[in-house]
Amino acid sequence: MTGAVDRREPLVSALPSPLVPHPSLASPWAPAVDPDLTVLTPWTEDPTPPVIWSVAGTDSGGGAGLSADTRAAAAMGVHLCPVVAAVTAQHSLGVNAVFPLPPNQVRAQLSALRQDLSPRVIKTGLLASAATVDALLAQRGDALLVVDPVLGASADGAAFCDEALLGAYRHQLVPAAALITPNRREAERLLGVTPGQLAVPELAARLRGLGAQAVCITGGDDAAQVDGLALDWLDSALATGWIALPRLSGRDGAPPHHHGSGCTFASAAAAALARGFAVPDAVILAKMLTWSALRDGHAAGAGPGPLRPDRRFVDDPRAMPVMGFGDERVPDRATLTRWREVLWPASRRPPNFSGGLYAITDRPERVAAMALSGHFEHVQLRIKRGAGLDEDQLRAAIREAVRDMAGRSSTLWINDHWRLALEEGARALHLGQEDWAGLGGEDRDELWQRRLRHGVRLGLSSHSLWELCRARGVAPDYIACGPLWPTTTKDMPWLAQGLAQLRWWSRMAGVPVVGIGGVLEDRQWRAGFAAGASAMCLVRAAEALVPSGGPR
Repeated sequence: MTGAVDRREPLVSALPSPLVPHPSLASPWAPAVDPDLTVLTPWTEDPTPPVIWSVAGTDSGGGAGLSADTRAAAAMGVHLCPVVAAVTAQHSLGVNAVFPLPPNQVRAQLSALRQDLSPRVIKTGLLASAATVDALLAQRGDALLVVDPVLGASADGAAFCDEALLGAYRHQLVPAAALITPNRREAERLLGVTPGQLAVPELAARLRGLGAQAVCITGGDDAAQVDGLALDWLDSALATGWIALPRLSGRDGAPPHHHGSGCTFASAAAAALARGFAVPDAVILAKMLTWSALRDGHAAGAGPGPLRPDRRFVDDPRAMPVMGFGDERVPDRATLTRWREVLWPASRRPPNFSGGLYAITDRPERVAAMALSGHFEHVQLRIKRGAGLDEDQLRAAIREAVRDMAGRSSTLWINDHWRLALEEGARALHLGQEDWAGLGGEDRDELWQRRLRHGVRLGLSSHSLWELCRARGVAPDYIACGPLWPTTTKDMPWLAQGLAQLRWWSRMAGVPVVGIGGVLEDRQWRAGFAAGASAMCLVRAAEALVPSGGPR
């Protein structure tokens, strides 16, 4: 009826909107976040979502290719432009035929998009011809490139990738890529090595040697990997190591519905890059989305069905991975056991950590006064390297703090200098990630044995999603999140995390979270507790609470 007004109430989801993180490093695509905000706008409610392109093939069965790309992009809240490079005739049991689009049709699609919908990121899937690579690179502009190399062959022998296209991957796409996401078989074919000749970390290193800025070799479909864990290997400038989540199975132990998992992973990573996340964080988010979508996949036909991505993956603690360090190329049994305990928390005793305020000082003579003030459950002695003290002076400072804290109810934490601290009787250590990563394998083993046998406690810092995952993999007693507000006490590249990030960290970490950085006023630490932090750190503000010359 003309002029009628629709008075129906808008549909409202019964579930609250998911919490979302924000980038931790500066990006032109990540505007500054007010650190006092406690909740960020969900990505799927973004009024101007980032634009990405996917140049890939269609799947007549609706499982993989551009169908999977579109579902992953929707869960990440980005606008995906599907550029058809090939049409496939397929169903859930296999591919019957592949029809590459003529180059002029691919060029026409890309040219039209370039006029109006320029992308931040371009993801590639099934390209089917070297001519498509030429057309894509001619219209790429300054967009980041995420390459999912689809190199297999169809059931009736129709080639996904001939020698000309393989050469285009090696000499044009891989050198231009911000990230490539092959599985092991695809990595081996790109490099021209025999199956099993090289370990996964070496495959990734050689692919980076071809020019790729980052490589993630996905292992969800590699049955030869460690039983119980789905492991991906990331090699990038910012972070390198295994990323692990529980291996999923379908009903009665059958494989889960996994058709389109590689497409989903690459598209999710492209979407996260378009949101301004650094490569390691984008890969963590892709791992989370793909794992959740695999878990929720559904049947469609007689074979493996498609994944079902959902926007709620982003604040599901079950989907939060652990990550190793770059020198852990073959994780030992103790490390794998620890990862399993973190990923299956029902099998792990929760950390014994008292909530409250946490003071940090570089003056050992102030430690006891802070403990006796009644304000602080935790006191940390933080004397950083290069502070003008030699080893004897450091040892004396730690000894003084340990002596003065004997019998106190507050916990004394020693930052860094872990060996000196243990020799002087300290039983609680805090390490930055660079300090932990700087330890050799034998040192890590020794420290871990001290934890197991003598109850030494450990806290770790984190500033980004990948650092959170690495900290989780160490199974510490707490994980620090910071800087929450801008701070001048340390020179760091990280953006202010803010209360919204602290809230997300507290939900996802799996252990108590300690907020730190720029906390100068009562309202700030109170807001941190309200956001879910177990403890809030005070540095300069701690001195204001404890008058000088207090009791020892």
